[in-house]
Amino acid sequence: MSKQIAVLILATLVLAACGSTPQRKLETRATPAPVEDRAAAAPAAAPAATPGSGGYLAGDGPGADAPANLDAIPDAVPSNEPPHRYANRPYVALGKTYTPLTNAANFKEHGTASWYGKKFHGQRTSSGEVYDMYGMTAAHPTLPIPSYARVTNAANQKSVVVRINDRGPFLHGRVMDLSYTAAHKLGIIGNGSAEIEIESITPNVMTAAIAPVEPVQSKPLEKSGPAASSTPPAASAAPAAGSNVYLQLGAFKSQEAAESFMAKMRAELADAGKLINLFIKDGLVRVHVGPYANQNEARSSAESLHGKLGFKPMLNLH
Repeated sequence: MSKQIAVLILATLVLAACGSTPQRKLETRATPAPVEDRAAAAPAAAPAATPGSGGYLAGDGPGADAPANLDAIPDAVPSNEPPHRYANRPYVALGKTYTPLTNAANFKEHGTASWYGKKFHGQRTSSGEVYDMYGMTAAHPTLPIPSYARVTNAANQKSVVVRINDRGPFLHGRVMDLSYTAAHKLGIIGNGSAEIEIESITPNVMTAAIAPVEPVQSKPLEKSGPAASSTPPAASAAPAAGSNVYLQLGAFKSQEAAESFMAKMRAELADAGKLINLFIKDGLVRVHVGPYANQNEARSSAESLHGKLGFKPMLNLH
């Protein structure tokens, strides 16, 4: 009898233990998680603060080897890229389901943005690319990967163009996590976050933002063709005879902004052996380098310039 009682007591204890064992909460998301997603793993951790650097999670923050002039880092330049095979599937993060957009056309959003830095520098983004805190990128919950967006600081109207290559943020109602450089150029490093406006852009309506954003001229640009410039050509190499193949480095609403950007590009590409000039088309002043003998040569040059400039020029036929 005592043996049966002992068996019953043991069985009762086993069932009670099974019923009280906590269930592991499964969260499906692309990795790595940006700053605020990681905060969920350690909610008790207090943000660290460095004078003039803004608030950030313990262990994160500005890098020790930041480039000398972050303001000179070019904005992302929109180009036609195929959607990522995996990063645009519906996913679950912190118990909420997100369905990425298949088309970002006319997307606009207002909200709070933050930034993520050295803690995630060198880790994989949701696109599989390595996160570079000194690049012009951002994380967004639903914008297509890859895609491009203009981000404007509502407080000071500073504006940058970023490439979306990561997912997040998912906490505190924030709408975007910016790279360290993008946050610096928007003037939000010191505060840690800011109210921003997000507007999707496509290669066809791209407006580069190396120079300050200029208002649309009230007098329309009338001629279509190479624009006059007071700056001498960057190189004396003879153009490819009869070729209409160029690479577009940027496009602007005003000639003043375009000439400022062209001067930067001539300094960067002084040894490129190609002419860098302005070309007006469809109401935009475009900065072109070339001409190239054919499209294959231009594409090869675009790949080389990608590593030098930090963005990939677009193929353009006059």
